[in-house]
Formats: sequence, structure tokens, C-alpha cells
Amino acid sequence: MRRPTVKEKVPDYLHPFIAEQDASLYTPIDHASWRYIMRVSKAFFAQHAHQKYVDGLIETGVSTDRIPLIEEIDAQLEQFGWRACAIVGFIPPAVFMEFLSLGILPIACDMRRLEHLAYTPAPDIVHEAAGHAPIIADREYADYLYEYGEIARKVIFSIQDMDVYEAIRILSDTKEAPQSTPDDIAKAQASLDTALTKVTYASEATQLSRMGWWTIEYGLVGDLQNPKIYGAGLLSSLSESFHCFGSGVKRLPFSVDCVDMTFDITRPQPQLYVTPDFKTLREGLDQFANSLAFRRGGLEGLLKAQRSQTVTTAVLDSGLQIGGRLEEILKGPDGQPCYLRYHGPSQLALGDHELEGHGAKVHASGFGTPLGKLRGGKRPQDLSDGEIKRLSGWLEFESGVSLEGTFVKSVREGGVAVVLMFEKCTVTLGDRVLFQPEWGSFDMACGTIVTSVFGGAADRGPYLKDTGGYAQMPGRPKSNLTADNRELAKLYEKVRQLRESGGSYPDSIQALVRELDEKHPNDWLLRLELLEFKGEWIGHLRSSLVALAARRPEFKELIERGLAAL
Repeated sequence: MRRPTVKEKVPDYLHPFIAEQDASLYTPIDHASWRYIMRVSKAFFAQHAHQKYVDGLIETGVSTDRIPLIEEIDAQLEQFGWRACAIVGFIPPAVFMEFLSLGILPIACDMRRLEHLAYTPAPDIVHEAAGHAPIIADREYADYLYEYGEIARKVIFSIQDMDVYEAIRILSDTKEAPQSTPDDIAKAQASLDTALTKVTYASEATQLSRMGWWTIEYGLVGDLQNPKIYGAGLLSSLSESFHCFGSGVKRLPFSVDCVDMTFDITRPQPQLYVTPDFKTLREGLDQFANSLAFRRGGLEGLLKAQRSQTVTTAVLDSGLQIGGRLEEILKGPDGQPCYLRYHGPSQLALGDHELEGHGAKVHASGFGTPLGKLRGGKRPQDLSDGEIKRLSGWLEFESGVSLEGTFVKSVREGGVAVVLMFEKCTVTLGDRVLFQPEWGSFDMACGTIVTSVFGGAADRGPYLKDTGGYAQMPGRPKSNLTADNRELAKLYEKVRQLRESGGSYPDSIQALVRELDEKHPNDWLLRLELLEFKGEWIGHLRSSLVALAARRPEFKELIERGLAAL
């Protein structure tokens, strides 16, 4: 029986974010970098990482000697109820979370450059494959990650969040691009700083991202005094994981309060949270979710949606879902919402499926509707078509909203009215005209209260299709091969061939050592690789590495840890 591909398991609008991993783009330097990271990490994480991470490296098919194929990881993750797919770089947060909510781990297929071996701000295959994938083999952790993705799919992002995300994406791409100049990086950093200064509040998405940062990315588990690493940010950072147990890093017991703790992705974290077990993470996540608009609804949820200036969906007690950018909330005498006004493309849906004839193209200019009970206490969703006709299309709400028009038809679900459609319609609240006949037909959403408010459109596929999709689409996989490192890459390939052949070639190795000395005095990683070949060159190579560590302090720790792992 053929295994369905990941593309076959996800909605069409996510397809553009799934990339094809091109293994030919990885250079011999890339494979050596991966090999170095895994060898050094295994020695350290055997003592300091959660045991399931160590076991999971094998169980999820993450190889040590070469950059793994994502399709291999996908096949291994399937035994744990998960899948994996290749992506490129940063993808919109909502897209990443939707993949998680589907039980799919997106793995960035680019490889960090040798210059950024210890840490890179950009998503790469080290972070995703060697950081996230192995720990998914733990069932309780995988359940937490899945539930986190489900909740993250519903949180409300602010327009400020999206500006910060875009600035971070550009900065990360700039830092990783070989052709970037210091001035390019400085400009990208300045843009991020500007975006951050414009943030006026912590949205739901920001708060949840903080929980993700302090757990999924930088979490510790076990005893507060002697915890183990499980966070992918630490598991994929040679430098920060090595120093995270130092006296300069505070350890705090995990609690839902972590959503109030900010973080800086450009600096080592000054504190880390320790959870006693992964079950506690799920309990904290559920506690936080109780404060979110998708569970609370009402005026509180609507105010969050209005403040966000992004697309959100309000769910009425009739089941109808209204999606769009909520611009105004009118209140009745009781202080409760009595009329909602959306700006720009809006969608009406039921059960996360767009109602026919009520997509963003039909409601391209916006949408408005009264809420609440009719005078006399009846709910509008309980009206029959006959009752509406007997009322001559005149509906008076307890809030004071008045609707008068020619009733055309209703849309019903299980006998409950979800939309009433009128022609020649006028809607008023006191002296204010909310809708008038010249604007066209009026579609009234039936509902008395808002039971839930969540981020994004209810039926995202049609909405994105009608509105042009995501503003930022994924890039293409890139190679780290440049004119500057092309000749060096050939030497790395020769060393790999010698190692894999299993033979002894002293003349070839001596020639490689001489070429390194003459043409590549600042390359440290290939010298470490050559130390694996026993011979008279070992003393010279070690001396060269010691001198290089003294001359280039940024390589010192990497060299020392590489030597210790031999």
C-alpha cells in the first residue's frame, strides 16, 4: 500500500510552503559541519540532554555522518504518529503552527554556514532535524507539541507581530547570505529595532510564542538543580547548550507565567525554565489557553480582534462564523456587542467551511451585522421564514438596532437560521444609519452572543485564494558554495573520500596538509577531520590548531571541543 505524501495530507494553500530538498546543494563543507556538530553534540548531550533525545536520534533516522534526507526522517517519524516536510527558511508563523496542528514537523532544508556553526538565527536543518525531530519520539512531548500547534492555530496575531516577524526574517536571511556586507546587516538590524519599538502590547500570539520559546526551544526538564535539555534551540546550539548550566543562567520552575517573560533571539538567554515532566507542560498550556479569545469569546474576545487589525473569526451561538478585519463594535444599553462592522474582504462560514456565495469576493468591501435578541426575547436564529414574512421584514432588537427590508431567503443548518438575506434594506441604531438600500443586498448573521474568537479565517483556503494568499511566499533552497570556498570544498571532498575508502594514503594526506598551510591558514574544521587519520602529521596539525585558536578567539571553543571529541 502506497504511503500518502505529506502534500496529500495538507490543505492546498499550504502546498507552496513545502519545498523539495535538493541534496546536491549541500557542499562537502556542509557535510563536515554537520558531522562536527553531531559528534560534539552526542558526547555532550549523552550527559546533559533528556534520554529520549539521545535515543530519538536513532529512532527518527537522524544520521551522524551526513546531512540527513528529510524523507528518511519523515518515514521514521510516522511510527510516532508524525510526519515531516521540507521548507525553506522562515515561513509565516501561522503556517508553521498549522503544520504542527496537523502533526507535521516542518524542517528547513538549508544548512548553516561554517562561519555560523555554533549558532544561526535562521531556521536550518540542524535546528529542525537534529533539534526538534529526536525528542518527538517521546509520546508526552509529542502530544504537547501537537496541542501547542492546535492552540497556536487559533491565537490572534497583531499587525505589529507580523511587522516584527518580517523584520526578523529579513535580518536572519541577511546574516546567512554569504554576499551580505556589514552595512546590509546593520540596516536589517535597524529595521528590526524600529519594528520592535512600535510594539505597544503583547498579543495572544506573542504570549504563546514566549511559552514556545521557553519550552519547545529553550526548555529544561527534570530536577531544578540537575535538569536535562529538551529544547531544540539548545539542542542545535553548540555554544549556548554548552554554557546553559553555568552560574550566569538562572533556572526557574516552569509555570504559565513564562508567557510574560520576553526574550532576545540575538543573545544567550539569561534564564531558563525547568519543567518536572512533559505532562506539566500540557497542564500549563491548557491553563494559558483558558485565557484566550477562542475559549472566552464575548466582548473580551472581540476587543482583542479589533485591536489586532488582522483577520480574525467570530463564532456566534448559531454556529455561524464571521471572518475578516473587525473595525468597529457597537454596544447596546447593557454594554454588550449589538453590531459588528468588518472592513475589507470578509467571509461567512459554518463548521470551518465557507458558505456558498459568502466568500471574500462577495463581501469584498466588508460586512456588518446586528447581534442579540429581538424585542420580546426571541433569538433571530429561531425565526422561521414564515415568521419573518409575517413581520414584513422588520426586525427590532432589544439593543435598539432596527432592520427593515424585503426578506429574500434564509440559510439554515439543522433548522437553525444562520443567515437572513434582505433586499432594499435599512439598518439603524438611533440616528446612525448602519446600512442603506443603495449599498446592495444585506446579509444578516444570526446570533445573540459571540462564543469564540480566533485568529485567521475559518476556511482559510478559499479566503486566501480570494485575497491573494500570504504576502510572503517561501524562497528556494540555496547552496553555501561560493567562489571563495570552492577550492576549499574540493579538499573537504578529498578527505571524505579518503575516510570512506578505509585505506591509508599518507602521501595524499601530506599533500592535503601542505595545501591547507599554504592556501587556507584559517580553516580549522578540515584540520580536525585530518586528525582522524593517524600519522606523522598529527603533531603539526595539533600545533596549527592551537595557533589558530590563539590567533582567532572565535574558533577557540569550537577547536577545543572538536579535539575533545576525537
